[in-house]
Amino acid sequence: MGGKGQSATRKSEYIHDSRFGTGNLQRHIASCLKRKHHDISQLFLSQDSGSISFGSSKFDPERFRELLTEAIVMHDLPFNFVDYEGIKRLFIYLNKDVQLVTRNTAKADIINRYKKEKEIVKSLLDDALRRISFTSNLWTSLTTDGYMCLTCHFIDNNWTLQKRVLSYTFMPPPHSGLALSTKIHNLLCEWGLEGRVFSITLDNAYTNDLSVDTLRDELNLKDLLVCKGDHFHMRCCAHILNLIVQEGMKGVDPSIVKIRDSVKYVKGSQARKQKFLECVSLVSSGNKGLSQDVSTRWNSTYLMLQSVIHHRRAFQHLDLIDSNYKYCLSKVEWEKIEQFCSFLKVFYDSTLMFSGTNYPTANLYFPAVYLCYIELKKQIEGDNEHLKVMASKMWLKFEKYWSEFCATLAIACVLDPRYKMTFINFVYMKIYGECSLEFHRFNTKLQSLFDAYKSSHSLQPSSSNALGNDLTNVRNDDTFDTMEAFKEFDEMSSNEFRCNSLKCQLELYLDEPKMPRHVKLDILDFWKSNQFRYPNLASMARDILSIPVSLLSSLVLLSVLGTCT
Repeated sequence: MGGKGQSATRKSEYIHDSRFGTGNLQRHIASCLKRKHHDISQLFLSQDSGSISFGSSKFDPERFRELLTEAIVMHDLPFNFVDYEGIKRLFIYLNKDVQLVTRNTAKADIINRYKKEKEIVKSLLDDALRRISFTSNLWTSLTTDGYMCLTCHFIDNNWTLQKRVLSYTFMPPPHSGLALSTKIHNLLCEWGLEGRVFSITLDNAYTNDLSVDTLRDELNLKDLLVCKGDHFHMRCCAHILNLIVQEGMKGVDPSIVKIRDSVKYVKGSQARKQKFLECVSLVSSGNKGLSQDVSTRWNSTYLMLQSVIHHRRAFQHLDLIDSNYKYCLSKVEWEKIEQFCSFLKVFYDSTLMFSGTNYPTANLYFPAVYLCYIELKKQIEGDNEHLKVMASKMWLKFEKYWSEFCATLAIACVLDPRYKMTFINFVYMKIYGECSLEFHRFNTKLQSLFDAYKSSHSLQPSSSNALGNDLTNVRNDDTFDTMEAFKEFDEMSSNEFRCNSLKCQLELYLDEPKMPRHVKLDILDFWKSNQFRYPNLASMARDILSIPVSLLSSLVLLSVLGTCT
């Protein structure tokens, strides 16, 4: 009748009577802390996690073709990938009813997918309504074939910055200005965007200048550009900064040569690497990597100097224990390199800022370039002879490009509520003096651009319409309407409204206090919130802020292909 039950975890025995079941033991099992609890649901992987589902599902041939098309495009696979015997066997193993596709079918599926995606992009562009900025690159493949990439940049109705590659096509020679212009114009017409162009950003090259002039003239014949194309041509700011710094880097300092040789020495063999790592460990300089530069790319030289300065003590220790190491810098040379690195940091940070892809960069140009201006003036007037010579060379290039297109991007800075006209006035006064002709010209361009938006048909709802729609839902209080005491208030409000209506939206915006400069601001969110207060100005901001000041975002995108140089 009676019996004993045993706990597996505590090795305890529990006396029980079979007439009353095993409840005593079950209660112990439920409360035992040493017992491992197993949730059987954890043995099965959910579909949401992207893992394999153990449930049977019906094979969908169309979905299989879609996934196969995506895989070929995503991984840059050749069309004959589907003809590989191993792939065929794999597909048949996964599902014996699979309909195998040929290379021609795979090619046709990709073309159809391209057409489908193209319609989606067209729909997105049609919904955006506003003007669009473009970037264009000319590439040379490993087989020396030329390709042109055209990318559009715009801000959608939700005030989100968008970017889409419209075309990546073969560009046969000659790559002349006229040929490039014709190619771009044909692509604009193909996409139905000829009348919505605001600007185009290109590399600083003579053929690009010719192509832009030709394209501008062609679009102006149909009166399709804002302000006759005054803001149409933008040069890649990162490329301009690169040209400016490269000018100063001509004639490399012996200290930089020593550092370059030091890095090459350490990376020359596995034994040297190991010895250097031991030095790093001894002086506790951290695990930051050691960069080797490309002599034609100043930013890589900057990163090399930065990494070597970080491991300065490790190199000094290497000099003590390795008699073959002959490139250690003196104390004076280390100080020179630190000053040189500090000087380049301003230009490197600006280049990084210009290369952003997830935020507008047009409003950041003017403050960043002003910092470069201040740094150049500081070194030209400073005591460091080497940096003075270098900055003087860079200054000549800086002046040339500063005067060519700073007005358009200065307008973008005005549209940043942290800077407005106050900062532009401050910078122009520092550079050109008070009441300068240059500032007057800028002011004229700003007013001219705003007038163009004010006179054009606004595609966004006006503030008055938005306000009217809101007021229709507000209850009228007849009691207040009949009271004489409110009539005087109504008359005063009406007069105040008439006075304010005489001010344009630009004046009203500029009259408001600017935000503190250090405030972190989502500028697109700011204009989204104020689009009904300043409808015309917001339309202008939407087009100006979509201008990419650099081609680097497109370069990153295309370098993924790994087929272009």
